[in-house]
Amino acid sequence: MRAALLSRYNTPTDITDVPDPACPRDGAVIAVRACGVCRSDHHAWKGADPDVELPHVMGHEFAGDVLETGPECHAFTVGERVTAPFILGCGTCPDCRGGEPTICDHQQVIGFSQWGAFAERVAIPRADFNLVRLPDAMEYAAAAGMGCRVTTSFRAVVDRAKTQPGEWLVVHGCGGVGLSAIMIGAAIGAQVLAVDVNDEALTLARSLGANAALNASDVPDVGAAVRDVTGGGAHVSLDALGITATFHNSLKSLRKMGRHVQIGMPLGPHATPDLPLLDLVYSRQITLHGTRGIGADRFAALFDMIAAGRLDPARLVTHRIGLSGLNTALAAMDGYTGAGVTVVDDMTG
Repeated sequence: MRAALLSRYNTPTDITDVPDPACPRDGAVIAVRACGVCRSDHHAWKGADPDVELPHVMGHEFAGDVLETGPECHAFTVGERVTAPFILGCGTCPDCRGGEPTICDHQQVIGFSQWGAFAERVAIPRADFNLVRLPDAMEYAAAAGMGCRVTTSFRAVVDRAKTQPGEWLVVHGCGGVGLSAIMIGAAIGAQVLAVDVNDEALTLARSLGANAALNASDVPDVGAAVRDVTGGGAHVSLDALGITATFHNSLKSLRKMGRHVQIGMPLGPHATPDLPLLDLVYSRQITLHGTRGIGADRFAALFDMIAAGRLDPARLVTHRIGLSGLNTALAAMDGYTGAGVTVVDDMTG
């Protein structure tokens, strides 16, 4: 099969032929029709993710068709249109049985701990537990663009923060996951403030439902500026980037008893930021939540929101490329310019 093979970190992948994946006995092989290009892929490309072993095929935001099933896969048949969460649970441990497969001790992560979907085919283990059928009306590129960003944001805004209509939701970082959170917050009736340093991203955020926008580079104290705009601070604030500055800005944006959700993956020096424990966490009694991915069973609620016309993930997709354009898309993520989501929707070109 054709794939983007990473042999050395921080160098272009080789668009080349590699062996087809073997079908797991309890799994399925998917013919990939589209795969989103995510900042998490950029982390893997840079060598910042400890799960990645070279040579490697990245890509975790896929949509496609079932090409083959193993003898212990009973719920899916060849030809069905599917996607999957990027965190694949074992399906049998207490965490998975309790509805929390994203913290499964036996998890596999597509494009990180196993080969991913920047390829013509990808293998999904434990398919009955992990695969998700796509709605008939959803095209592959929209499903791939939804990928981990919309699903992760849905869990962050709805399940972890339990954001309520009328509450102020502040999103720090308007990349794909931040824009997704803005769309979801608007869909459930929250008041949404978008924060970024990129005016193009802020303009897109407004078009996706943000009530207000703030360019963080224009103000000396982002937390104070957010509290002014929101009349006392955010009820819910998200760090959708994962760097120390946005983490601190998110905490300082909260009103008393506010909820912070960490969506962005903090790496390197950003993994251990200073925490103003007395002034913010203790005195203001804020709550800190982590979030990572979503379970397959929660896709149904997200699809219902899309079917009802309250959410349109296709609006996030701003660039469609062939597999040969992947290296350019990854290199562009060295900075924080541009807006929207890039999707590879031609695995041969």
